[in-house]
Amino acid sequence: MPARLVNQLATIMMWLAGMLIIGILTVFLGYILYKGLPVLSFGFLFGMPSEISAGGGVGPQLFNSFYILFLSMACSIPVAIGAGIYLAEYAGNNRLTDLIRLSTESLASVPSIVLGLFGMIIFVNYFGLGFSILGGALTLMLLNLPVLVRVTEESVRTVPSHYREASLALGATKWQTIWRVILPNALPGIMTGITLTAGRALGETAILIFTAGTTVSRVVPDFEVTAAGETLAVHLWYVMAVGLVPDRISIADGIGALLILTILVINLVVLIPGKLLQRKLGASGH
Repeated sequence: MPARLVNQLATIMMWLAGMLIIGILTVFLGYILYKGLPVLSFGFLFGMPSEISAGGGVGPQLFNSFYILFLSMACSIPVAIGAGIYLAEYAGNNRLTDLIRLSTESLASVPSIVLGLFGMIIFVNYFGLGFSILGGALTLMLLNLPVLVRVTEESVRTVPSHYREASLALGATKWQTIWRVILPNALPGIMTGITLTAGRALGETAILIFTAGTTVSRVVPDFEVTAAGETLAVHLWYVMAVGLVPDRISIADGIGALLILTILVINLVVLIPGKLLQRKLGASGH
């Protein structure tokens, strides 16, 4: 078979694969938004949930979703970025670094329900936090760390070596080079990893069922970290599994659409500035 024909067939196959993925995503998002958008209203977004009667909202769950996400990311990002910089810039190829990489990869492959059980044993029972926002955030941190560490390490490694050499040649220290040269150039990749991790954490259910619970405070917003913290994803599971409200299908549709819109907004808010920064750095590099 001629090489040109093989190339054309391969190109067609790649285009078909790409169009198939886009088609599946379009149908999936379109169906969820079609069913859920009519449910979204001010009362639904900020109202209190109802256990029996129809017409309840998801205000506390919406607040808890962002609050737990913020706490978990605030704990995860400094540790993950520090570990990624250490692995990429300071650590050599030895048994210790191999053990750290193996540990992060193993942690990334652990099912979320197992992490939830671990969090329940350690944070809920052993440390006596009970079903709380803090326990859920700390357990969710275990889900975030492996991905963030690997993304940070790879983003730092992709910075061209001559950037480091030029900075050191000008008299900068190792830390000054990392802080002022390497991190700004690795930031777009790190931000992409943070966005993907945040989207995954926002939709997490199993971990938070075992650690944050399935109840909410009657005060909104409630910043008390020891209060129970049911999130949108957990409430979606709850109303469909054991809920008694007659409009639970509508509530589930609304939560699904709200989660999709929230993740899309987070992606746009974080990725667009990251892309602009990447272009700016690329232009200045040339």
